[in-house]
Amino acid sequence: MYTATRQYCPMNGRIQTNLPRPSASASADVPRAVATLLATTQQLQEMLRLWSLQRLTEQDVSDVYVRLGTEFNATVAAFQQYGIDLSDLYSTPQDLRAVLEACLSEDASPQALAMYLPRVRQIIFNLLQGLKNKQPAYWRAVGGNTILVP
Repeated sequence: MYTATRQYCPMNGRIQTNLPRPSASASADVPRAVATLLATTQQLQEMLRLWSLQRLTEQDVSDVYVRLGTEFNATVAAFQQYGIDLSDLYSTPQDLRAVLEACLSEDASPQALAMYLPRVRQIIFNLLQGLKNKQPAYWRAVGGNTILVP
């Protein structure tokens, strides 16, 4: 039985109610969603580095942030298929957005990046820790013990 859950919607910054839809390959959805989300967090950090060197625009960074929000929502939905609540992580996209807006309001430079990157990394670290803490519940649900988040 699935219940309505609150999910962050990065496109407009509001919380919406969604009903998760279990899929036939649900057990593969969580590892894939987590791996994609982790790759997107790494890409965001690289895009910020390139922005600071004036090789990319604010829009390029923003595009990756939007993709990260989409991947975050996919991860939340994947965990919800097993009744695993990620509401303690819902603020992650909003927290990142606040830091990114502040960073991108600066002139692109390594100094600006140095000022904001530690906070970006802390938010990402908190996300990873939160996902790691959800692993036991996921593996109990699927009857396995593989690690999702190192």
